[in-house]
Amino acid sequence: MALFLAEGDVDRLLTMPLALTAVEAVHRDLSSGQACDVPRQRTRLPQTTLHILQGAVPRLDTIGYKAYTSNRTGVRFLVYLYAASSGRLRAVIEADRLGMTRTAAASGVATNWLASPDAQVAGVFGAGWQAEGHIEALAAVRSLQRVKVYARRAERLAMFCTKMSERLGLAVVPAASPEDAVRGSDIVSTVTSAASPLFDAEWLSPGTHVNGAGSNSLVRRELGEDVVKRCSPIVVDSVPTALREAGDLLPSMEKGRLHARQLIELGDVISGRQPGRSAPDQVTLFESQGMAVQDLAVAAQIEALARERGLGIELPFGG
Repeated sequence: MALFLAEGDVDRLLTMPLALTAVEAVHRDLSSGQACDVPRQRTRLPQTTLHILQGAVPRLDTIGYKAYTSNRTGVRFLVYLYAASSGRLRAVIEADRLGMTRTAAASGVATNWLASPDAQVAGVFGAGWQAEGHIEALAAVRSLQRVKVYARRAERLAMFCTKMSERLGLAVVPAASPEDAVRGSDIVSTVTSAASPLFDAEWLSPGTHVNGAGSNSLVRRELGEDVVKRCSPIVVDSVPTALREAGDLLPSMEKGRLHARQLIELGDVISGRQPGRSAPDQVTLFESQGMAVQDLAVAAQIEALARERGLGIELPFGG
């Protein structure tokens, strides 16, 4: 029978190492043509938007989609997992934590392949749910000594830094300003819903790696054209998806200052088809939009673990 997994089940099963391994493997699949992904589709009403991401990972006998709604009351995520070989519904999974963790894992995988091996200081923009995952992912792939976090609400920022310091056992401290968060950082990650650029390119040190993870629509923009111009290579999770919704990149592309042929997919870096960092002083960029195959790869691992441990509720359909 098909299995229903609630957020509590996912929380018990999902770890960052699991997500990092699953996300890296599925990007390798994409590079070799062994997975397929359809860019996000949206149905919009004045009060609510429905978002759907779909794809398939034959290696995991998996085909499916993530659907979520967003409106003023919040966002609700579900992953539907089917057996690719039979079409049978395998699982329906509540996917708030799953989505947060796979987004962070994508930046973690990109950081592992693009950042300087001896990176020790990270600057993070955002002090919310997604930022938690990003700091955990960065700490999993680099021996960080210090994380500087910038957010506009000082009280919330202080509480966030205290919580993350205790959770990860490293110095997570408030940044006094956007410039303070960027200057001297080996890794800079933006995880916000900003509509205008967060920092200036001149604040970036040679050799910095940048993760842009919040700009997945045309109305969002975390990185300015000056930052994009400074970066090489520019790595994306998916070129087709980036061309549709990468708010950080499209302004430069509209003006002819950046071209689609300059974008490199993360899977091609992992598989060695394209170069990643080739010089110590390069400022590298990973622009993350989010992909169905990332959700499906992580969801398939969670489903397997849930069945091993007897978690979840059997649904009266889908078997």
